Amino acid sequence: MLRQYELIDRVLSYDPDADEALLNRAYVFSVNAHGTQKRASGDPYFSHPIEVAGILTELHLDDETIATAILHDTVEDTVATIEEITRIFGPSVARLVDGVTKLSKIEAQTENERAAENLRKFLLAMSDDIRVLLVKLADRLHNMRTLHHIANPDKRRRIAKETMDIYAPLAERIGMYEFMKEMQTLAFAQLEPEAYQSIDRRLSQLKEGGGDRIAKIGSGLKLLLSRHGVEADVSGREKHPYSIWKKMAERHISFEQLSDIMAFRAIVPSVEACYEALGVIHRRWQMVPGRFKDYISTPKRNGYRSLHTSVIHADNTRVEIQIRTEEMHEEAELGLAAHWAYKQDKVKPETQVSWIRDLIEILDTAESPEELLEHTRMAMYQDRIFAFTPKGELHQLPKGATPIDFAYAVHTDLGDQAVGAKINGRVVPLRTQIENGDQVQILRSKAQEPQANWMNFAITGKARAAIRRHLRHKEREETQALGHKIYDEIVQRLPAQIAGDALAAALKRLKLADNAALMEAIARRRITDAEVMEALMPGSAGADSMRELPPQSSAISIRGLTPGVAFDLAECCHPVPGDRIVGLRRPDKGIEVHAIDCEKLVSGDDADWVDLAWGDKTEGATGRILVEVKNEPGALGTIATIIGAQKANIVNLRLDNRDTGFHTNTIDVEVHDVQHLMRVIAALRAADAVSAVERV
Repeated sequence: MLRQYELIDRVLSYDPDADEALLNRAYVFSVNAHGTQKRASGDPYFSHPIEVAGILTELHLDDETIATAILHDTVEDTVATIEEITRIFGPSVARLVDGVTKLSKIEAQTENERAAENLRKFLLAMSDDIRVLLVKLADRLHNMRTLHHIANPDKRRRIAKETMDIYAPLAERIGMYEFMKEMQTLAFAQLEPEAYQSIDRRLSQLKEGGGDRIAKIGSGLKLLLSRHGVEADVSGREKHPYSIWKKMAERHISFEQLSDIMAFRAIVPSVEACYEALGVIHRRWQMVPGRFKDYISTPKRNGYRSLHTSVIHADNTRVEIQIRTEEMHEEAELGLAAHWAYKQDKVKPETQVSWIRDLIEILDTAESPEELLEHTRMAMYQDRIFAFTPKGELHQLPKGATPIDFAYAVHTDLGDQAVGAKINGRVVPLRTQIENGDQVQILRSKAQEPQANWMNFAITGKARAAIRRHLRHKEREETQALGHKIYDEIVQRLPAQIAGDALAAALKRLKLADNAALMEAIARRRITDAEVMEALMPGSAGADSMRELPPQSSAISIRGLTPGVAFDLAECCHPVPGDRIVGLRRPDKGIEVHAIDCEKLVSGDDADWVDLAWGDKTEGATGRILVEVKNEPGALGTIATIIGAQKANIVNLRLDNRDTGFHTNTIDVEVHDVQHLMRVIAALRAADAVSAVERV
C-alpha cells in the first residue's frame, strides 16, 4: 500500500501546484473513517481507496479526483456523510464522492437488472462529470486485481462477468485501452480459467522458444525506419490472452493457426512522419489485405487516432504495427482521462462524449433492464463504419447500420419522418445496409411517422429507442381510443341511463387512476365488460350475456386505428375491408380481428367477443389466396402480371406443393377491400395457366 508521503509525492511530481493540504486531509480522513475494517485479503480496508488513488496518479489526474478516489468508499462503508465531506473538503469533491457512491448502491436484483441498474446510475453520473467514471473504473480495476481473495467462486464469476460486460467496454469507449486490456485479462481468467491457462502456457512456451524475438523484430523495425530518415521509438508486446482467445473463437482456428499474436508500436515526431513510416514499412514487407486502418484521418468515436497495419514479416509471421505521434499515444493510453490531467483546462471535449449523450437519451426511453442492456451492449461492442451526409458531415455508425440508423444519428425528427433514402445518389430501401464511405441522403415527409417494421432492421440503440418510444405512445393513444368505443357500447347495454357521476364512482370501485387507465384496461381486457357494467351500475351485469353479439348497428368502427398497434388482423383468415368481422379480446393483449366465418371462432376459448366494423375509407389489407397453376414456363409470370393489372400488390409468395402437372402457391395480395380481392380472384380464374383459385 502506498504511504501518505508516497502518494502525495506522486501527485506533486506531475502537478507541483496541487493542493497538498487537501490530499493530506483526505488520506487521514479515509484511514480514520475505515478504521479496523478489513478486506477479503485480510488487508486494512483503507488500503483499497489508497491504491485506487495510486492508479489514478498514473493518469496524472487533478488533485480533486485523487482526493475523491481516497474518499470514494467513506460515505457508503463508514459513518461519514456527504455533509461532512462537503464541510471538510468542499462542494466539488463532495459532489464527485456522492456521484461515485451512487454508482455503488446496487440493489439485490436479478443478474440482468443489477447490471442494467448499475449502468443506468453509472451513465447518469458520468454525464455530469466524467471524473466520476474515471474513479469508478480505477475502483473496479483494483477490485479485479484482488478478486482472487474472494472465496465464493460464484461471486467472483458474477463480478468478472459484470466487468467484461460493462466496465471493460466503457473503458474502451473512452479510449482507456490499458484499463480495458487488464480488466479483460483478469475477468477472462475467472470466466474461462482453462482457456486462460492454456493460452498463458503457450505464450510462455513461445517466449522460451523464441528468446528475445520481440526485441529483435522491434530493433529491426526501428533500424529500418531510421535508415529512411524516420526517427521512431519502437516497442513490442504479445497480445493479451483474452484478445487471442477472442480471435481464435471468431476465426474458428487453433492457437497454432493464429499468426498475428505480436504487436508493435512506433511513436514518431509528427503526423507526416506517421504516413512516411507507413510507406517505408509497406515497401519493406507485404501488407496483409484488409488489415490497414487509418484512424488519423477518421478517428474512432472516442477520439483515438493512429495508423494500424499488419505485414508479413520473416518466416511468414504476421506482425501488427501501430504508428502514432506522442500526443496520439498519450490520448490512446489515457483516453478521456488525458483531458482531465492537471495541465489541461479541465474542459470536457464535447466531440469525445457525444456517444454518452446518445446513451443518456436511450436511458430516458428504456422501459426494462433487458432493453437497456440490449442498447448499451449494442452501442459498445459493434465495429464502426463511416458515412457522410450530402453536405459532407461525417457520422459513425455500427457495422450493419441502415439509413434509418443514419437518419436518427443525424436528428430524431429526420428519423421519424424518413420515407426513403439515396445512397451514393441511388434510391434504395430503408433496410439497405450502409457501407464504409457511403454518402447517405434521407428522403423525408412530414406526413410520415415511425413504422413497427423498422425494428426489424434498425440496429443502433438511439434509433430503436426512438422507434419504440413512438410506437408505445401511438399504441397507448389508439388503445385508449378503442377502449372508448367499447366503453360506449357497454354503456348502451346497461338497463338504464347512468348518472353523471357514475364514471367517477366506477373508477373508485375499480381502483383505477383516471379515464385513460379505464379505457386502456377495457381495450386490453384487464377488466371484463361485466366488471365495468357492475362498477357503473351495481347489479346490472348479471342479466347481460357477455358472449352475445350486439346488433350490427352498434358494431365498433376500427377506422383510423393502425393494424399491429391497437388491433391485429388474424393470420388464420386474413380479413380485408368489406368482410363481416368480429374481435377477440384476451387479457392484456390487443384485439384480434377475424372474419365472421373464421373456423377459429368456434374453438371455444375464453376470449370476449366484440362486434367490429371497418368504417368508411378504411385503408386496405392483405388477403391470402391459394392458386393452382400449370407446370409450364411463364406460368408464375402470368399470375404476377394479372395481379399487377388489377392494381393489387404481391407482398408474399410461397410454393406449397409441386408435382408433375401442377404447382400450388400461397400468395398474399395487398388489396383495397373484399370486392377488389374478388376481382383479382376472378381474373386469375380466367387465365389458361391457372387451374384453380380460392381464398384462404
